[in-house]
Amino acid sequence: MNKIWIITRRELASFFDSLIAYVIIIMFLGFTGFFTWLAGNNIFLMGQADLQVFFQIGFWTLFFFIPALTMKMLAEETRSGTIELLSTKAISDWEIVTGKFMACLLLVLIALTCTIPYYATVSQLGSVDHGAVIGGYMGLLLLSAGYISIGLFASSITNNQIVAFLIALLIGIFFQLLFDIMGFTFRGAVGNVLNYLSMRTHFDSLSRGVIDSRDLIYFFSVIGVGLTFAQAMLSRRNWQS
Repeated sequence: MNKIWIITRRELASFFDSLIAYVIIIMFLGFTGFFTWLAGNNIFLMGQADLQVFFQIGFWTLFFFIPALTMKMLAEETRSGTIELLSTKAISDWEIVTGKFMACLLLVLIALTCTIPYYATVSQLGSVDHGAVIGGYMGLLLLSAGYISIGLFASSITNNQIVAFLIALLIGIFFQLLFDIMGFTFRGAVGNVLNYLSMRTHFDSLSRGVIDSRDLIYFFSVIGVGLTFAQAMLSRRNWQS
């Protein structure tokens, strides 16, 4: 666990040293703030003291931002050869993948924490459903964890950051959009399976304040599969070299 935490701190520090963290946080707050408070169906037009508008904007914003965050995590290490140095320091592939996963997740958590003033402002406008707010934030965090694991897998299969970004986006769009559309297109068991695979189904449930074990199992399964595949690809590369 100590090795994982060392990698996590190193990666998190590199985000802030290279200004990536500041850019991601500022852009996330800019996008979500603009569409939550100023443009489109913002909170004032909705006329309800809740954060559903923010959660829906965050649902799409994180989908595009996270592949940009994860694309270099393993691809750049492989290209530069530093991944081999890590492997010689008695650090397992699983510890490398988990450490990088934790660093990305902590950065997303920091970005989400910066939106707490949204909640404070909305709570001044009327009676807020605190369960829905907690569920919404939990949904965004679990959604992010799922896409981070997918992004790490994409980054583990190439040493090109752009390719890693596009692969993560391509895989993600199935979970973000296509499974949802296909779930409504097909009927019966196939439709139910496709609907279950959709991130939207489980995120919407959590953002309404409903904490269902089926949603938690879904997100933890996606995270586990993504990280396992990333670790397997890393081990395969090291074995081949």
